[in-house]
Formats: sequence, C-alpha cells, structure tokens
Amino acid sequence: MKKRIICLLLVITMVVTMFAGCGVNNTAEEDSDAITVYLWTTAMYEKYAPYIQSQLPDINIQFVVGNNDLDFYKFINENGELPDIITCCRFSLHDAAPLKDSLMDLSTTSEAGAIYNAYLTSFTNEDGSVNWLPMCADVHGFITNKALFDKYDIPLPTDYESFVSACQAFEDVGIRGYAGDYAYDYTCMETLQGLSIPELTSMEGVKWRTAYSDPASTNRVGLDDAVWPGVFEQMEQFIQDVNLTPDVLEYGYDAPVNMFANGEAAMISGSSARVSDFRNQGIDTVILPYFGQNGEQWLMTTPYLQVALNRNLEKDEARRDKAMKVLDVMISEEGQTILPTGQDVLSYSQDVGIHLTDCLENLRPLIEQNHMYIRIASNDFFAVSKNVVSKMITGEYNAQQAYEAFDAALRQPKDDSADVILTSDKAYSNIFHSDGGNESYSVMVNSLREVYGSDVLIATGNSFTGSVLQADYTEKMVGYMIMPNGLMSFHRDMTGGELKETIRAYVEGVEGGFKPFNRGSLPVVSGITIEVEENKDTYTLSKVKRDGAEIKDDETFTVTCLATYGHFAPFLADESRVFTEGEENVRAAWTNFVKSGGVVLAQPEHYITLMSSDLS
Repeated sequence: MKKRIICLLLVITMVVTMFAGCGVNNTAEEDSDAITVYLWTTAMYEKYAPYIQSQLPDINIQFVVGNNDLDFYKFINENGELPDIITCCRFSLHDAAPLKDSLMDLSTTSEAGAIYNAYLTSFTNEDGSVNWLPMCADVHGFITNKALFDKYDIPLPTDYESFVSACQAFEDVGIRGYAGDYAYDYTCMETLQGLSIPELTSMEGVKWRTAYSDPASTNRVGLDDAVWPGVFEQMEQFIQDVNLTPDVLEYGYDAPVNMFANGEAAMISGSSARVSDFRNQGIDTVILPYFGQNGEQWLMTTPYLQVALNRNLEKDEARRDKAMKVLDVMISEEGQTILPTGQDVLSYSQDVGIHLTDCLENLRPLIEQNHMYIRIASNDFFAVSKNVVSKMITGEYNAQQAYEAFDAALRQPKDDSADVILTSDKAYSNIFHSDGGNESYSVMVNSLREVYGSDVLIATGNSFTGSVLQADYTEKMVGYMIMPNGLMSFHRDMTGGELKETIRAYVEGVEGGFKPFNRGSLPVVSGITIEVEENKDTYTLSKVKRDGAEIKDDETFTVTCLATYGHFAPFLADESRVFTEGEENVRAAWTNFVKSGGVVLAQPEHYITLMSSDLS
C-alpha cells in the first residue's frame, strides 16, 4: 500500500512538472529574457514597435510608453530600475547628466560611427564618451505662402535683409508678414537660437555648449559673454524688424495656422509637416530656413528621438547582444522611415539615405551641406526662453536686460523639492508573465477600478509607464505613472455577452483600432480574469471568468475602458452602444484621486493565462 502511494505521488509530480514545462518560459526565464524598450510617445507604439518586434521574433521585447522627460528616468534610476533601452525627444546632455554613469558608452560602436561628426559632437561628453545617439529629425523654419508672394509680386527671401523687406512689404498691403505661436516655449526658444545659428555653431559657441552640457560639472552654468549678448541683440532686432507685437503671446497653435490659411499672414513658424498639410488644402507652400545676419542659411532641426542603453547590459553578454540587435533595427533605414515623424525624415546617420518629398526639395543643398542645427533643448532653456523672450516682445526687457535675466536664471540653484503624495512600500515588476500577466500593470488597473467605481476595468497594454517602484512619489511622478498621450476613460453598462465582445476586440485587435503585436501589448483587466491562446504573433480570447466561473451572457456589469481616442475609435463609431467619456483624462483623474489623500495601492492579481495553441 505504501509503495502504491509513493508511486502515485511520483506520477502526480511528473504530470505537474510536464504541465509546468509546456508552452511558455517560467517567470524567472521571462524576467531574464525580456529586453525593455521605453518609447517616449504612444505614436511609436502604432507601427514602429510592431515593426521592431516583427524583425526580431525570437527576442522578447517589452515595449513601454514612458515619458518625454529625463526627470522621469532620473527618478526610476534613483529607485533601482532603469530600462534596457531609453528613448527621449525633449532632450539635452545638460538634463541627461545625472544618468551618465548608468548608461553604456557607445562611442566606439559602429552605431555611433555612422552618425555624422557634426551632430555626434553635440552628444559627446567632455571625456569623449557617448551615451545618447540622435536618430533623425524634422525641420523647423518659416512656413511660407508662395502664392501670396506671387500675388503681390514680392520676391521670396534669400537672406535676412530680403526676409525683413518681405515682411514690411506685406505690412504695407495689410497682411502680416510673419506670425508665430509665442504662447509656447518651443517657439520662443527656437526663434532665439535660430536667428543666431552661425554664432552658436562657431568655435566660441561650441566651447560654451560643451561646458553647459558637461555631465561631470556640478556647477550651474550660465551664458558666456562672447556669443550670447549678440544672440539677444539679434532677437531684439528681429522683434522690431518683423513688428512682433504682444498679441503673438496669446497665439496658440491654431491662431497662426488659421491666419496663414486665410491669407492673413504670409509666413509662420513651423515644421516641414505643415507644408504638406497646407499643400493638401490647395495652398502653394514652401519652407524657408533661418537666415543669419552674416548671410548664411541654416535649418533648425528637432531630433525626433535620442536613444541610450543601460550600462547593466554589459554584465550579461547575451542580453547585451540582444539589446544591440534591437538598437540596430531601431536605427535602421527602414526603422527610421516608419517613425511617425511625417513625410520627410532627416537622418543623422550616414547609413540612411536622404529621402525628400517635394516639401523639402528646395532645402536639399542645405541638407547635403549638413547645415542642420540641433537646438539646445534643456528643460531650463525651454522655461527661461519663454519667460525672457515674452518680456522682450512686450518691451519689458531690452537685449542687455534679457541677457542678464537669462544668465541669472540658468545660474539659479535648482529646487527639486516637492511634497510626497503617494508612497509605495513594495516594488512590482512590469515584465509580462504568461502565467499571471504584468504585476505592475495589475496594481494600476486594480487601483483605477476603485477610482472609477466599476465592476470591470479594461486597459490597453500601453496605458502605464513601467514598474510601480518602492518609492515616494511626488505629484509629478504620480502623474507619470499613466501613459502621457491622452489616455481616456469610457464607461458603459454591459451584458456578459457585450463584455466578452469588448475584451475580444482588445485581445484580438479590431479594424481601425489597436492590434496587440506581442505578449506585452496584450490588454490588462481588473475584476475578471481572461484566458488567451497564442499562435505565433496572433492572440485569441478563449475564456472570461469572474470569481473562477465563466461569465454568462445575460449578466450585467458596469465597465470602464481605458484607451486613447485613436485606439477606441471603433467603439465610439458604434452608435448602438454609446459610451460615456470621463470628464478628465486618466492621468488627471489618477493624480487628483491620489491627491485627495489616503490612497493605498491595490494588490496585483493573476488576471491572464496565456497558452500556446501550437503545443504538441
């Protein structure tokens, strides 16, 4: 009898072991196998991330929509976690300095070697190391209504003097020569720099920029007295020359665009993408460069994406090799053309050819001469440019006063203190596990289900920005737990049958919405559990359960769905099932809920079981 019991136990152990080994990797293997890639915008989640995964089907890539703010990465690095690959658009070496020791030096890699030296210099630390690679950019300049110039027989500008003459000629016939959306910090900053690119790219200008961006420096670096006084003098002259009046400080995005479209302004600030937009409206439009007062022409380029790798990858050769393969696909010619930057992508890499549409063909000579300036784009420069340029436009500051105010603001010690509004006593991983799901995301959906008071909450896989850390969160960092690009909430009472249809659309994809492309992009649910079959890169919903039992078609549920407008469009188009939209976006709702006090993060739950359908 005793022998039979022992045999039975051995059989049971063998069966359990067999099932545990079927299909998917265990948790430890999935953790060590995953390469985490943080994208700075959800737009990169649409085609770019699926493309990368399709080129590397054997690599488990966890894509996360992070935040376009290096302070976010500084925070998660200080609290014990940094992704394998980081991307950022709003970037400067100055702001990246706290991350330097945590990032790989890429200076000796072929990937860095492919970047034109003229641009790599702006990303090279004073010790010669390179942590960040610029990939590609869009062009900013003066969007110009050529038809309006032809109508009034005004020559297109070719230098600063003819630019000013054109503006004055249009003023004489009651049309604004130039208008810009100076309510925004980026327009203030780009104009200030764009007018003086020859000076900022001079030997003295490069010397100052290197000192300002030096990660090894612990001092607050202000402006120099060789280049910058002249920059403000040229800004002051520009304000007078084009009659830049205080009303432009009230102009948001739409005002200059509408003035241009209605023939009320001949030129406005903008990117090359606007040229295509206006041409589609039947307006003969070109983009002109910035004109230096020394006669040179330059293009202001805004890097769409900088990329860096975690130094910890060097501790594991196999993982480093995987990450480098991912990087190579990201920066490849095809990868860069898939980025959602618009029609014209100007790459900083010699390995990527120049592909220009008619919108930029007139600027080809400048592009081939590498007359493309990368703006100084630290957080300080954004904020201070807005403040100082605004006061120059109102007449409160002259050039000297503006220079002194800007310099003083840069030297002012930075105050990083802020009140803590949420404390997490435990860290939760954001690596997707086939048996259970994403622990961190489960914490978030369970907590948000309490915010919205729903029976069930469903969220797209890009809704949250990584791991819940064992950390004290300020208001800013609480907001940064939610994907930054307009995550919205939609509410509706549903039957069990309707709920299953909704979840099926989230799992399997729906035409006009989002289609999951790997395990990490599968939806996250709360209040229910789901079982999903995986067949290569497709997913099929098999069961939906509540409290261990499959839900019935005639049951009723209050349901909250989280998604961007673009991903939720098919549901909104179905007039037979009307959803109520939340009064504020999810980031604001979550932040306000936490600020109300006493919030304790919910516990994670086992919400998904992923089974491979091709198992033998």
